[in-house]
Amino acid sequence: MGLIYLELFATLDLVGQAPGGPDEDPDGFPFGGWQAPLIDEVTGAQVDAAYQGTDALVLGRRTYDIFAAHWPHQEGGTDDGIARLFNKIPKYVASRGTPDLSWAGSTHLGPDLAAAVHEIRDRHENIKVVGSLDLVQTLLRDKLFDRIDLWIHPIVLGVGKKVFDGGAVPTNLTLVDPPAVSPTGTVYIRYARAEGIPATGDMSAR
Repeated sequence: MGLIYLELFATLDLVGQAPGGPDEDPDGFPFGGWQAPLIDEVTGAQVDAAYQGTDALVLGRRTYDIFAAHWPHQEGGTDDGIARLFNKIPKYVASRGTPDLSWAGSTHLGPDLAAAVHEIRDRHENIKVVGSLDLVQTLLRDKLFDRIDLWIHPIVLGVGKKVFDGGAVPTNLTLVDPPAVSPTGTVYIRYARAEGIPATGDMSAR
């Protein structure tokens, strides 16, 4: 059975909204593109490595539209490797509407997200969920994920949609690899979902 990876880019106050560009989110968010000044060679290599072996993408409607307008035109450019990968592998789109799925290899997921995720796991080994905060929060709430790749960037925005807003439920995680820090101060942390819910204790007893 395949694994569902959540690829998450967040600020120190865990804002994950519109990291890639000023036009990524039209909801009046004033810091669109906050990630761009913080990308360095180390972080870029981490992101490239995280996508190695990916054989399917699961995307929310807005992220899909952004990707579909961008990646089909990037082969032969500086991001040729990721462009070729994204253009080749299947794309599954979670949307309550009827999206235009003109990007080759795209499929609209049905209304039963849990069933769809199980079917995707049966077909693929390494499934990445990129961006798509509304979808991510649903997957977090229903524990329909296996791994979290989280890049924490050294800025605080104070506004914007947060990665765990309205989605998280008590969940145990285990650290997959030691955290890695890039020259710009971005911390890369990889977690795997574990069984059970967080325990509690009494520090005064120590």
